[in-house]
This record gives sequence, C-alpha cells and structure tokens, in this order.
Amino acid sequence: MADIFDKIIAGEIPAYKVYEDDDVLAFLDISQVTPGHTLLVPKKHVADIFDYDDQTAREVLLKLPILARAIKASNPAITGINIQSNNGPSAGQTVIHSHWHLIPRYDDDNLNAQLAPTIDHSADFTPARYQEIANQIAKEMEAGK
Repeated sequence: MADIFDKIIAGEIPAYKVYEDDDVLAFLDISQVTPGHTLLVPKKHVADIFDYDDQTAREVLLKLPILARAIKASNPAITGINIQSNNGPSAGQTVIHSHWHLIPRYDDDNLNAQLAPTIDHSADFTPARYQEIANQIAKEMEAGK
C-alpha cells in the first residue's frame, strides 16, 4: 500500500517541491515548524534508515548538506538548522517511508533546541507563502549544482 510520500513522488498529491532528481525528492513539510521546513525523501521506497543500501545512502545523504546550504541561503534570517530523521514508530516515525526533516532555525524562533518536527504552524501559511519559500529554496538548489 502506498504511503503519502509515495503518492507525492508519483504526483498523485501536490507538494511544494524544492528539488527533484531521479533518486530523491525534497519538498516543504506542510506543518512548517519554522519557515522553510523541508523534507528530503528517497524515491525508492525504504521504510527507514535500517533499510538503506549503500546506493540509497549515497543518493540521499549526499544531498543533505547541499539542501541545508540552499535552505540557509534562501533566507538571511536563518542562522542554523536541525536535521532529523525518526526511524521506527518507537522513535516517533509516523510515515513509514524514510524521510529527513530539515528545520531552519532563527535566533528568535523560541523553539527548544531538542524540538521534534511535530509542531504544526500550517494555519499560518497560505499556498502562495508555501510556494514563495519553495521557489527560493529551489533557486538555491539550482545555484548549488
């Protein structure tokens, strides 16, 4: 049975994409813990980090610093980033398709440094605002190639 990320990858569910190649897809998390909160997922369905083979690890993990730099460059107010992946239900994984949260940090975001990506500020974002953020990160991804 396809999960929500499989459906986003297949184009069955819309997403605010910031990067895509043959192996991975990066798009804005609908919850937007902070502006620019992005998910990086392998297109190959793997449940969690324990299912990664060497090729999947290369495809996904080598994109993390590139994506992180693009997110930081997309907004001068971003001063840091949390990168998190929950692996297994006991670790808080709610979608059983490997994914990495890249959560931009701002000096005044008032979030605990140990935050989990369960905070939901989606009510504060319009489709236009999501698209604006996605476009800016995508621009930086393109520039960083």
